[in-house]
Amino acid sequence: MELRQLRQFAAVADHLHFGRAAQALSMAQPPLSRAIRSLEQELGVALFERDKKRVALADAGAALLPEVKALLAGVERLARTARSAAEGERGELTLAFVSIVDYSFLPRLLRRFAQAWPGIRLVLREATTDVQLQALARAEIDVGILLGPLTEKGGAGPAAHWLEYRRVQTEALVLALPASHPRLKVKGLVALRDFAQEPFLGFPRHVAPRLHDAVIATCAEAGFSPRISQEAIQMQTIISLVSAGMGVALVPASLMTLKRPGVVYRGLGGGKASAVEIGMAWRRDNPSGALRRFVAQAQVGAASKAS
Repeated sequence: MELRQLRQFAAVADHLHFGRAAQALSMAQPPLSRAIRSLEQELGVALFERDKKRVALADAGAALLPEVKALLAGVERLARTARSAAEGERGELTLAFVSIVDYSFLPRLLRRFAQAWPGIRLVLREATTDVQLQALARAEIDVGILLGPLTEKGGAGPAAHWLEYRRVQTEALVLALPASHPRLKVKGLVALRDFAQEPFLGFPRHVAPRLHDAVIATCAEAGFSPRISQEAIQMQTIISLVSAGMGVALVPASLMTLKRPGVVYRGLGGGKASAVEIGMAWRRDNPSGALRRFVAQAQVGAASKAS
């Protein structure tokens, strides 16, 4: 039994006329008649009652018709699903992201993407840049939103050639300090050099080399090397330590939306602050249509923000 035979049976059942059914199928009537007889022989039952004046469904044909139509509809759905997946309209996408983007563009991006492509299921993972690069190397995620840029000598290491990378945005650094800090009596921007003797809270370089280097470079521009008293790998942890009065921290400006009691954010004046770059990375050999859709959506969002 072949799908072709089932489609022929359904056409004859719909038209109850071999000539009109053959015309609808774009075939001659004799081959259609032979195909129906072959199907009846295979099933061992008569599907139609025929005489010179009419064609009618036999009891077996009437019982079979709903099942055949359901099967043919299912086959058509399978074809549509396969085409949609190939075109990136359906499927699943595994996305990893560094925590800071949860306070900036990621919620907007996810909302726009879900509205544009409701047939794509997103699987989200929060992970540091180094963990994302390892996951990309093992093809465990489709795309990572991480701290960049990635170069042969930078965060991606010697295997950077297998990665595709796109910058999404850059962020200035701001100073997070305890609300009880005496220098908060001065309104507006703060001079980073005034905090040269403070304990700094930072990020391990092996976890976030670009962010770590940006912090060190910003302090160097202010004329000192920061005394790192405590390191943590999560932005939320750094801010919690600031809230506890453990020190001050240079963090990306998007963290200012993280309102934590006991923490105040101030912009930097009197010097040049290094910026932090955030981008997307994915494997060049990943054929996913859903990935192409997501990258395009993210680039549209970045372009609209820039304009």
